[in-house]
Amino acid sequence: MSSTQSHPEGEFIPTDDSTIPIEGYAPPEAYSPEQARRRREFSVWDPRSAPGTYLLLAINIAVYLWMVTHGVSPKDPNENDLLRYGANVTWLVLHGQWYRLLTATFVHVGLLHLATNMWCLWNLGMLGEPLIGPYGMVAVYMITGIAGNLLSMGYNIYYDLWFHDPSSLFQVGAGASGAVFGIAGILIVLLSNRQLPFPWEELRRLRSSVVKFAAINLVIGISTIVVNVGIRIDNSAHIGGFLSGLALGVPLIPRMTSGRERYLRRQKITFAAACLILSLFGYAIASRL
Repeated sequence: MSSTQSHPEGEFIPTDDSTIPIEGYAPPEAYSPEQARRRREFSVWDPRSAPGTYLLLAINIAVYLWMVTHGVSPKDPNENDLLRYGANVTWLVLHGQWYRLLTATFVHVGLLHLATNMWCLWNLGMLGEPLIGPYGMVAVYMITGIAGNLLSMGYNIYYDLWFHDPSSLFQVGAGASGAVFGIAGILIVLLSNRQLPFPWEELRRLRSSVVKFAAINLVIGISTIVVNVGIRIDNSAHIGGFLSGLALGVPLIPRMTSGRERYLRRQKITFAAACLILSLFGYAIASRL
């Protein structure tokens, strides 16, 4: 949670319906002979380890501890504190501080904000990292987090131009939830691949869990616009992260079962293209002013 003066990306609200299973996939005896054969050939990553997810968790927690040990309130940091440690502000980004689009994804508005986002990142990361690998997990987190903050920035500029209200350019945004929505988005796409060497019912169950997870939290975020509950959630960042995650997953599906080398090559091309598109999008936004 955060004070009403700040503008965090928000946090996911864990519910029983949105819990993501992390135990892995169905046991080997549930596979058909063809699925077992494809499973042996499915050279991705060890589902028992998730170094990329743990690295992201460690960075987020380390940033929070660094802030707290340097005098920032552990429950309700003020806007100046958030800005000092890399939170996102449209006005500052437009004046050259583009790094905030990334650093803001590691800054949180208090312990509860951090805890809820890390809970969701851990669950989705443990489910998704066997499908995209540790480097892929880190890349998706950063790309979709930046995409979410870029869309948020674009919305703030549009709001200022349309309503002549420059206050939107100075709202402070922080949190990992845009990136977490991005991970959810790419998982929804990748778990739709019937060629994966796992029973389709199992894949569909996992995908359904992720869809419910994202839908519940999107509804919660949007509902705060209608009902004033004292929390300002950056829904633009959530939507931007989610849509970019969906987009990243589409070109990866054809190479998921073609061997690790081809799959990694497709990942590199996809992520490089995404970075180029985001750069052009950022340039287009900046040139509007």
